[in-house]
Amino acid sequence: MIDMVGIGPFVVLPLVIQIIGGPQFIWAWVLGALISFIDAFIWAELGAAYPLAGGSYNFLKIAYGEQRWGKLLSFLYVWQTLIQAPLVVASGSIGFAQYFSYLVPLDDWQRKLVSGVAVLIVISLLYRKIDSIGRIGMVLWAAVLLTLGWIIIGGLTHATVPIGDVISGATAPTPAGNGWWAAGLGAASVKTIYCYLGYYNVCHLGSEIRQPGRNIPVSIFLSITGIAILYLLLNISVVSVIPWQEAQKSQFIVSSVIEAAYGPQAAKIATGMVLMVAFSSLFAVLLGYSRVPYAAAVDGQFFSIFARLHPTRQFPYVSLLFLGGLAFIFSLLFRLADVITAILAMRIVIQFVGQAVGLWLLHRRKAADSFPFRMPLYPLPIILAVGVWLFIFVSTGLSFMLSGLVVIALGVVAFLISARVRQQWPF
Repeated sequence: MIDMVGIGPFVVLPLVIQIIGGPQFIWAWVLGALISFIDAFIWAELGAAYPLAGGSYNFLKIAYGEQRWGKLLSFLYVWQTLIQAPLVVASGSIGFAQYFSYLVPLDDWQRKLVSGVAVLIVISLLYRKIDSIGRIGMVLWAAVLLTLGWIIIGGLTHATVPIGDVISGATAPTPAGNGWWAAGLGAASVKTIYCYLGYYNVCHLGSEIRQPGRNIPVSIFLSITGIAILYLLLNISVVSVIPWQEAQKSQFIVSSVIEAAYGPQAAKIATGMVLMVAFSSLFAVLLGYSRVPYAAAVDGQFFSIFARLHPTRQFPYVSLLFLGGLAFIFSLLFRLADVITAILAMRIVIQFVGQAVGLWLLHRRKAADSFPFRMPLYPLPIILAVGVWLFIFVSTGLSFMLSGLVVIALGVVAFLISARVRQQWPF
């Protein structure tokens, strides 16, 4: 749940309102939760049946065959991680700089500088042996809950727009020809799904989970439910204090809500809490992702340079520096809205659609008792997941679709070159 929140809802909320252009923007958050629930059935089955470190890397390898197509799909997952992981870090650092400008007014280049420096600080903090960050987990989660709770309670108790009007506006029918229910809702859902991503992170720690057949599915569904409730309350609270017409223009909506409810000093404290949550998520994200290329390289399925450990501190420094360096560049070059969309475009085809189809292939090969958790109404959730993810993929727009497909194509070329050198399948 800590990974799911991060900086996401604090920067995405105004973007979603802008895209929808009306009080129905809440439905984009509902759709994001629904898509997450549908996809969660796939992750729950795979995580419970194959509780292995690495999550998608192993799921794809097992589902498509470890000696043939599974090699290619798992390689492509790691390959796209080289791009989308820095994008995730960049999105957090750009959001960090956006909220930092509430405390210290900054122009565009100064924001980029703050964003880049945030990435460099994270890299420097991780450039050491990290035994565990679990001890700060509860502190971070308390900070997330405190921040969200403060906004929600502050908004509901200092509402300038009656909450009944907010809800009735969200459920009112849209004018004929508005079109938000199709293209607008799809584009807005790209942003909200970004805020839900992370419900599956327990699968990456599968080998360390007790009773994985039970606890992995419970963790996934509990996380989505809890975060969905918090996000809906957050949205209602925000537009109860600041009308949606004004909220869509705010670059630091959390600070604006707290300022309206409690004054400027309280808003500065709230902004500081958001910055702490954002920086902590940057730390955790880069720590986790830096181990993905390393694990694949150690497994002999990726470029061997990523398997190198620091000679004295014993951490994957090549992987860390590569991902961190790209994140630094991305944080200087791109806008937040584009980064968020690119993250989804990079992941959908291989990770989300690929896993859904892979689970269907596993069901054809294995007996029912091989899956400790079974989704209801099989194979309907798989069909729905593939359809919804392809809809979201199209909703990212032609340029982002093409960029995602180009990354996959380059990955195939890289895989073939690597396989040829090592005389592995298909050579």
